[in-house]
Order: sequence, then structure tokens, then C-alpha cells
Amino acid sequence: MTSLPSPPDPPEPGAEPLLSQRAALIFLASAFIGVVVGVLTFFSAGNVAGALLSGLTGAGASTLGLDKLIGRR
Repeated sequence: MTSLPSPPDPPEPGAEPLLSQRAALIFLASAFIGVVVGVLTFFSAGNVAGALLSGLTGAGASTLGLDKLIGRR
């Protein structure tokens, strides 16, 4: 009969995550917005470079907007 693996050690009390949940939400949402803007631009213009530039611009601008929109506690 095999034994069950031991549970992982609990995190240290002072250890904090690399990103907060708020920051992860903002980056994830802005990446999604950037992809949507880039894909729509590519379908509209058919230019890969322009779609990439507009997607990166959309992601950057939405990061700033979402940072102001999603409040801190």
C-alpha cells in the first residue's frame, strides 16, 4: 500500500505574492483589450505592423485607464 504525499509547507508569514490580485486583473484585462484591438485592426486594414502597433497602444492605454478605474482598498 502506498502512502499519501505530505501536504505542502504553508507560506512564510512575511512572504507576499509577486503581483497583487488587482495588478493581475488589470494586466490580464489590458492584454485582452490589446489583442481585441489588434485583431480588429488587422481585419480592417490587413496590415500586420499596424495591427501590432495599435494592439500595443490599446493595451498600454487600457492599463492606465483600468488603473484609475479599478480602485484600491
